[in-house]
Amino acid sequence: MSSDIDASETGAKPIRRALLSVTDKSGLVEFAESLKGFGVELISTGGTAKALREAGLAVKDISELTDFPEMLNGRVKTLHPRVHGGLLYIRGNPEHEAAVAAHGIQPIDMVVVNLYAFEKTATRPGVAFGHLIENIDIGGPSMVRSAAKNFEDVAIVTRAADYAGLIEELKVHGGALTRTTRWRLAKQAFALTAAYDSAIASTLERIADAPPPAAPAAPDLQSLPSTLRINLPMAQELRYGENPHQRAALYADGSGFGIAGATQLQGKELSFNNLVDLDACWQLTQEFEEPAVIIVKHTNPCGAATGATILEAYQKALACDPVSAYGGVIGINREVDGAAAEEMAKLFIEAIAAPGFSAETRQRFAARRNLRLVEVRAATPRPTVRQVSGGLLLQDADTGRVTESELKVVTRRPPSAEELRSLLFAWRVCKHVKSNAIVYARDGQTLGVGAGQTSRVDAARFGAMKAVLTLKGCVAASDAFFPFADGLEVVAQAGATAVIQPGGSVRDDEVIASADRLGLAMVFTGIRHFRH
Repeated sequence: MSSDIDASETGAKPIRRALLSVTDKSGLVEFAESLKGFGVELISTGGTAKALREAGLAVKDISELTDFPEMLNGRVKTLHPRVHGGLLYIRGNPEHEAAVAAHGIQPIDMVVVNLYAFEKTATRPGVAFGHLIENIDIGGPSMVRSAAKNFEDVAIVTRAADYAGLIEELKVHGGALTRTTRWRLAKQAFALTAAYDSAIASTLERIADAPPPAAPAAPDLQSLPSTLRINLPMAQELRYGENPHQRAALYADGSGFGIAGATQLQGKELSFNNLVDLDACWQLTQEFEEPAVIIVKHTNPCGAATGATILEAYQKALACDPVSAYGGVIGINREVDGAAAEEMAKLFIEAIAAPGFSAETRQRFAARRNLRLVEVRAATPRPTVRQVSGGLLLQDADTGRVTESELKVVTRRPPSAEELRSLLFAWRVCKHVKSNAIVYARDGQTLGVGAGQTSRVDAARFGAMKAVLTLKGCVAASDAFFPFADGLEVVAQAGATAVIQPGGSVRDDEVIASADRLGLAMVFTGIRHFRH
């Protein structure tokens, strides 16, 4: 097959011999058939060779190339000088040419490899330790690295998604690939092996002691990793970061869970700030079993509510602070129905995150072309990472919850049943408000949110000031203890009749005495929820 493009200008080099050994066989046969069409000799191993032969393709076994059988249950098959010599020798180098000629080593111009699914294996509940170890690929990464190192002469293909584009380029260049393409493939290849080794190291580090091969590879849940390894591929380049002069991108673990793995059903491209806000409201929705709606602005809830329906919860959440809700994002823990969508469509909203959207909802929002609808699958909480100059901070996810039976009543008057329900609701919301935080609530509805203040008494005042609904008879939650009685007094003056807080201050007795004097019911949780 000829080409009008000068190969010398592009650094294009022909592909005459390819070695194929893949775990993921999607698109393999079609790609191999195309290679055959350019006269490429195919060499393969094990199950890959079997799949190609069943498709009617002529394939040379790796053992024919090496004159050495596959052995040790497949542990050794491509670890051979005739494989790595064929990949690593520099074409045109006299010394290299003489060495490969002396040892009967043939050039290999392309390697098509993807690796054992170690990460998938590691996530299987109760996976046996021996099975986990056997899914550590050795020959695959070795070939990937050899081919990538010698990208000037060899093309390394590690993704089935690249097959179609490579076939088109082979057509354009008469069975050859350009230097630009080989370099791109090499960079992908080294990124793959780096991520693969990182996944192995991180997984094995979580196993405290090597159990017998047949025993489950139980993770050590008590320790944090001695080395933090983060290898996440870019999922999406963003228009900009928090501000237009900042570059930004989203990197995702590929699990398909959480905000990073969400499916955008409609609307403009998600921005950096959209993603941060959506994650804040989505995480808060996961605190509730009953229908819940959370409205967030700049990562703080400006309205949160539960209800018998999503519509009722939305109306209650919006009533808390309708001014701040304008231009915010919404998180919902149920499929969004048409009735709720009808009400939401009346407000300018940037984005909505929910586990699903009914057909009626999709139709109702279709006219709002810029509104982002994001379908999210709940993720298991993982340790959280924060950046500081010169390093990263890692901590467990804040999964702490309290139940009614775990609350400690510290005042003479215990809270009523109605107050208890409101206190537990306010406590769950307060956990997701930036510190210092005070949340006023009643009957599954936030009434005022005092967020991000530098003193607790200011948080109490700010939350009351923000309230547009009456606070009379409400309850209040504080994310950390009251260091002085003044904050508690502000809460009481605002109209609260009951308070939930962690306790633990050296002045707890003073604060409790103040609560008794004010006629408040107060409970301690024994757990703090700072959020910085």
